[in-house]
Formats: sequence, structure tokens, C-alpha cells
Amino acid sequence: MKATRKAVGCPAELTLKIIAGRWKLLILRELAVGGTRFGALRRALTGVSEKVLTEHLRELERDNIIIRKAYAEVPPKVEYFLTPAGTALKPIIEALHAWGLEHGQRAGTAARSAADGMAQSLRE
Repeated sequence: MKATRKAVGCPAELTLKIIAGRWKLLILRELAVGGTRFGALRRALTGVSEKVLTEHLRELERDNIIIRKAYAEVPPKVEYFLTPAGTALKPIIEALHAWGLEHGQRAGTAARSAADGMAQSLRE
């Protein structure tokens, strides 16, 4: 039997669905400072596979959070940028960061250190 997708009934649920994924918030952090090439994203996101990064970028593009700009050059050059909708996520991500700092004491210092790096990137 084929699985059916549950309809999203709440705007907050839609937001979480769009940014859900192990690497999506980190991708958005990198793109918050400006256009970035695929290779630079891959180097910045230590541990992400090329396949997963490609999937997440395609999903974010499909959801109108980022745009992919291909240049007619040899070798091919592609950059990714936040759309206005993607830029509008910055305060939401900052709020998630603040919540994590306030409530993350149980999670330990490693999670807080990673979150601090993300917030700093978003403010730049």
C-alpha cells in the first residue's frame, strides 16, 4: 500500500516542515552571509554527503527558500542565494537559537557552542 502524505494544517507546522532536515538550518546559516557555491557549502558543512546536500538544496529551492543561479561558464559555475522568503526566516532561526540557549543547559555545552556559531553567522 502506498503511503500518503498528511496535509499540513498549521502555518507553524509548514515552517518546520520546510526547515526540517539535519543540514537545512546550517545551509541557511551559510547562505545568510551571501551567495555561496556548492563546493564552499560542502566544505563548510563538515560531514554532509554530496547526495544529501544536493537533496536539501533542491528541497529548499522547491520551497522557494533559496534560488540556484547557473552561470554560462566553463567550468560550470552555480551559486545559491536566499530568496526574500529565505531571508524572512532569519529572525525565526535567531529565535530558535535563543530558545536553545535558554533551554539547552540540559543538552550540554557542545550544542550551545554550535548554536552560537549559527547565530553569529545570521547576524553578519
